[in-house]
Amino acid sequence: MPLALVSDIHGSDDAFAAVVSELEERGIERAVCLGDAVQGGDQPREVLDRLAALGWPVILGNADAFLLEVDESSPEPITEAQLAKREWTLAQLDESHLQQIRSFAPTLDVELDDGFTLRAFHGSPRSYDDLIFPHTPDGEVEHLLGGSGVDVLAGGHTHMQWTRYVDGALFVNPGPVLEDRAYAIVTGTAVEFRRAAWPTVF
Repeated sequence: MPLALVSDIHGSDDAFAAVVSELEERGIERAVCLGDAVQGGDQPREVLDRLAALGWPVILGNADAFLLEVDESSPEPITEAQLAKREWTLAQLDESHLQQIRSFAPTLDVELDDGFTLRAFHGSPRSYDDLIFPHTPDGEVEHLLGGSGVDVLAGGHTHMQWTRYVDGALFVNPGPVLEDRAYAIVTGTAVEFRRAAWPTVF
């Protein structure tokens, strides 16, 4: 069965709903969210409710962790605008939503077809803050992702839809739901990149 990968929804339920609708049309039921689901947009509650209804496993992203605790040692500067948005977001959520965020896993291994294994994370398996880009030098990527012992590595964080091989494993970043309604479909060790269309309004 194919597995859908989504990431970086950032509180945009309209974009997320477009992706979910397309997955339903294609009959794809298995999916993993690679983190940063909630903070940033204007529909955090709706995103969490949709994720709960879908029952998808969710990885903890840096923006999700930011809602639970402000980490002063974060490698990214924390702005007043981000703090204000955080307070607004928290005001939209119930304690059950916070418990839901606390349940997000740092990493997750998922069994694919034919005995292949996928490891899901946000930045890298060691930290949701790690940045991996298409232009990141091979040695640095090997340091962050090499020696995994799995067949597919799936991460988000950088809001770019791309793939490369790392130490015998296929690395996949499905791209951001927020800006592009992007997602990926993994079947075995093959990947298909997609962008969902906005629903037609008559």
